[in-house]
Amino acid sequence: MEQGTKERSLVSKVMDGLVTGIVEEKYGAVLPPQDVLSKEFDVSRTVMREALSMLLARHMLDVRPKIGTRIRPMRDWRMIDEDVVNWRFRAKPDPAFLRDVIEFRMLIEPRASAQAAQRANAADIVAIREAFENFRSIGPDDPAHQAADELLHTRIVVASGNQFFQQMAAIVRGALSASNQLILANQGVWDEVLRKHARVVEAIERHDAAEAEAASRDLIDFAADEIGNAIPANGKHE
Repeated sequence: MEQGTKERSLVSKVMDGLVTGIVEEKYGAVLPPQDVLSKEFDVSRTVMREALSMLLARHMLDVRPKIGTRIRPMRDWRMIDEDVVNWRFRAKPDPAFLRDVIEFRMLIEPRASAQAAQRANAADIVAIREAFENFRSIGPDDPAHQAADELLHTRIVVASGNQFFQQMAAIVRGALSASNQLILANQGVWDEVLRKHARVVEAIERHDAAEAEAASRDLIDFAADEIGNAIPANGKHE
C-alpha cells in the first residue's frame, strides 16, 4: 500500500514537472522520447509512462506514429478536469484566452447568482456573507486576497444548487486568477470592485434573483473593461 501511494505521488510530481515544461514552452511541439524524459526526471520508465498516459487522457498530448508524442494546443485540453484548469491558467494569458475567460464567466456566474438568490438557504447566505466580509478585509496587495476572492465566488456558485455550475467552480476560480492580476494591478479600482461584489451579495441576501443576475453581469462587464484597458490592441501588457 505504501509503495503504491509513493508511486502515485511520484507520478503526480512528474506530471506537474511535465506540465511546467509544456506551459513554459521548454519542449517545443513534440516531447522528447520516454527514455530521455525518464532520465531527465530520474524516474523509471513505468512512472514516466503512467504520467504521460494521464496527460493523454486529459487531451493534452497526442501520440503519432513516426512523430512521437505531440503537445496538443491548449484549446484542446480537457478543461472540465480541475488539474487541467489549474495547469492551463499557469500559462501566460493571451488576449483570446482572456476573452474566453470573460465569456465563460458571463455564461455561468450571473445565472448562478440568480439561482443562489432563489435557492440559497440560511446557512448558504451566512457562508456567502462571511466570505464577502473576509474578502473585504483583505486588500488586493495581500497574498491571501486571491484565495478570499475565489472562496466568495465559489460559495455563490455552490449556493446556486446547480450540479453543473458547481462542477465549473474550478474554472471560475482559474478565471479569477487570470483576470485579477491585470485588474488589480490598477490600484484605483479596488473600491469599485468591492462595491460591485457587495451589490451581488446583498441581492442574494434579499432573494432578489433579477438584481443578483444584473449585479453579477455588471461585475463581469467591469472586469472585461479593465482587462481591455490593461491589454492594448497588440495584445501586450506591461
